[in-house]
Amino acid sequence: MIGERVKLAREHFSLTQDELAWAINISQTAIYKIEDGLTQNPRCLGKLAEVLKVSPEWLQFGINPPGWLKHSQRTTQAVNTIEDGYPLLSWVQAGAWQPIDEVELYEAKRLCCPVKCSADTFVLRVQGVSMEPMFHEDDLIFVDPNVECRSGSFIIARLDDHNEATFKQLIIEGGQRYLKPLNPDWPEKIIPFKGESCSVVGTVVFAGRVFT
Repeated sequence: MIGERVKLAREHFSLTQDELAWAINISQTAIYKIEDGLTQNPRCLGKLAEVLKVSPEWLQFGINPPGWLKHSQRTTQAVNTIEDGYPLLSWVQAGAWQPIDEVELYEAKRLCCPVKCSADTFVLRVQGVSMEPMFHEDDLIFVDPNVECRSGSFIIARLDDHNEATFKQLIIEGGQRYLKPLNPDWPEKIIPFKGESCSVVGTVVFAGRVFT
C-alpha cells in the first residue's frame, strides 16, 4: 500500500508526520490519512516522492525501489539467514548459484551450522557414493562461497557441460588443479580442473549426518 511505503520512507529519513507535512505544505492529518490507508491516491504524490527522495512509481506501485531500501533488505536477509539457518538447495540450484539476494530462497528449508560461516552459505544433501568413505549419501554439507579453497579442500564445482554442481576434493599439484573423488572404486580417479569449463562454487566448511 502507498501508505506503508510513505511511512517506510519517512521513518528512514527520521521525519515526523508534522515535518513531512510542513515540507510539502499539507496538514499532518493529511499525512496520517495517507499512511493509514484512508487516502489511496493523494494529489501530493509528486511532492511526497521529491521530499522522500523516491520515485512516484515506487510510492504508488512498489516498483523501482530506492537504493537504501535494497541495501536494507539485503542486510535483513543476511541477518535472517544467520539466525534462521542456511538454505538447503538442490544440486541444480547450486550449479546456478548466485549471490544470496539474487536467488529465490524464500521457500527453502533452512538448517543451522555449528561453525562460523558467511551469510552466503548454503546446504546440500550428498548424492551418490563418489565421496565415500568420508561422506555418505544424504549427509548434509555446508558450503561457503566466501571461503578460499586450497589443495585438499572439499569443494562444490560447476562444470559448464553439466546442469548441476559436483562435490569433489580439490588437488593442486605442479601448478595444475584437479578434482578427486574419495571413493577408491570410483571409475574417474582424477578429473582435470580446466578453468574455462569449470569453476568453484564454494568450499565445504562443515558436514553433518542425520540418524533419524
